Amino acid sequence: MTASGNVVIVGAGPAGLLLAGDLASAGVPVTVLERRASGSNLTRAFAVHARTLEILDAREVAEDLLATGEKVRQVRLFGTARVNLSRLPGRFPYLLVTPQYETERVLERRALAAGAEIVRGAEVVGLRQDGTGVEVEARLADGTADHRRADYLVGCDGVRSRVREALGLPFPGRSAIRSVMLADVRLDEEPREVLTVGSSGDTFAFLAPFGDGWHRAIAWNRDHQVPDTDPVDFDELRATVRRALGTDHGMRDPRWTSRFHSDERQVPRYSVGRVFLAGDAAHVHSPAGGMGMNTGLQDAANLSWKLAAVLHGHAGPGLLDTYHSERHPVGRTVLRTSGGLVRAVMLGPRPLRAARTAAAALATRVPPVARRAAERVSGIGIAYPPPRGAHPLTGRRAPDIPLMGEPSRLHEALRGGRFVLVVAANDPAVTYLATKRWADRVHCASADGATRTSALVRPDGYIAWATDETAPDRRATQIRDALTTWCGPPAAHIHH
Repeated sequence: MTASGNVVIVGAGPAGLLLAGDLASAGVPVTVLERRASGSNLTRAFAVHARTLEILDAREVAEDLLATGEKVRQVRLFGTARVNLSRLPGRFPYLLVTPQYETERVLERRALAAGAEIVRGAEVVGLRQDGTGVEVEARLADGTADHRRADYLVGCDGVRSRVREALGLPFPGRSAIRSVMLADVRLDEEPREVLTVGSSGDTFAFLAPFGDGWHRAIAWNRDHQVPDTDPVDFDELRATVRRALGTDHGMRDPRWTSRFHSDERQVPRYSVGRVFLAGDAAHVHSPAGGMGMNTGLQDAANLSWKLAAVLHGHAGPGLLDTYHSERHPVGRTVLRTSGGLVRAVMLGPRPLRAARTAAAALATRVPPVARRAAERVSGIGIAYPPPRGAHPLTGRRAPDIPLMGEPSRLHEALRGGRFVLVVAANDPAVTYLATKRWADRVHCASADGATRTSALVRPDGYIAWATDETAPDRRATQIRDALTTWCGPPAAHIHH
C-alpha cells in the first residue's frame, strides 16, 4: 500500500494527464493507472478550442501544441452555416486542428516532469472506499495484482469506465446516430479547407488532417445502417464521401477502418464519496462541434486545484462538492449543443432538415447570435453561477489582461498553480497582505491599465471574487476576507 495523502487517476487520456500534471505540480503524489500497455497513433478528437488553449497556456504547453496543428478561424457546421471564431476575445481566436495523441503527448511530458507516476498495462479490477480513503486493485500486464490506497480517486477511463461501473452509477442517454464509418486514409487532392464537412440529405462526411499526410475520414449513410461489428467496405466509404462532398479527393490506402455509434449520455453524479468522474467517464457527446475532449480537459482543470487545496489543508472537503455543481450543468449544455447539431443535419425528414439548415445559416449571420454561438462552441462563454449579491464578474472566465512587471499577463501568472490576486492599483498594504501571509497560495499582481476592479482569480482561470471598492482600508478588508474564504487561513495562523 502507498502512503495516504495521494491521488490515483484511472485513465491516461487528455483529462487524466492534465489532472495528473496539475496535482504533481502542486506537490500532491499522484499515480495514473492506464489499461493500454502503450500509446496509440489512433485518435478520436481533433479540435482544441480557444478556452482549452487558454487552459494549456496557463500550464505553459500551448505553444508546443500549436506547433503540431493548423488554425481554423471559421468552422462550417453544415450547409452554409458557419461559426466565425476570429472575433473571439483572447490570444486564441481560432480552433486548433491537431490529433488527440499530440495533446496527450504534451500533457504526459508535463505530468512526468512534475513527478507523476504513470503505470501502463494496469487494468482496474476492484474498487472500494471508506471514510478515510479509496482502495483500488489493478491487474498488471504480467498478470500480477497491484494494490493501492489513496485519499481520492478520479475515473478518467472513458465511456466504458470501470470506475463508474464500480460505483454502480447509471449512464443514461441514447445513441444519437449509428453505423458511422471511420478510416485513416491518404488523399490525392488536398481539400481547400482544413476541416471539410458536407452532407447531401441522406449522407454526411467529414475530413480532418493529421498533419503527416494522413487524414481521418468520417462518413454516414442513412440508407445503410449495419451493426458496429460489420467491417467497413472501402468502396462504400468512398461513395458516401463523394455523395456528401461532391468528391472523395482521391481517397486511398486505408490503414485503419472501423464503425461506431455516437452516444449522448451523462452520469447523474460526478462524485460518490472520495471517487470522482471526469471526461468521457462522466459524459459522452456526439462529435459535432468537437467539444467532447475540451469539456473533459476543463473538468480536470476545475477538479485539480480543489483536490490540492483540500489535501494541503487550505480548504474543507465541502469545496469538492462544487466540482459536480459547476461541471454537471456544463456537461448537460454541451450534450444539448452537440446533439442539436447532429439532429439538425442528420435526423428527421428531409424537408425538416433542409429547414433547419436554412434557419441555422441565417441565424449565424446575425452578429449577436454568431457571437454567442462562437463563445458556446469554443468554451469562452462558460461561466459558473455566482453567489447572490456577488460582483458581476464572479464566476466568469478571467481575460488574459496585461500586468505590471513580470509575469506580464494573467495567464502567465497562473502558471504557478496558485490563485492570482489582481489589484487595481499598486497598493503596498494589499501587496504585503497577499505576498507575505498567503504567499504559498496566492500570487499578487497589479493590473497594467486603468481599472478600479480588484479580482481574485482561481487556479483554473475563473474569477472567484471581485470588488470595485476604491477606499484603501475597505478594499484591504474585503481582500483579506476573500483570501481567507477562498485560500484558507493565512500562513501565520496555520499550526502543524
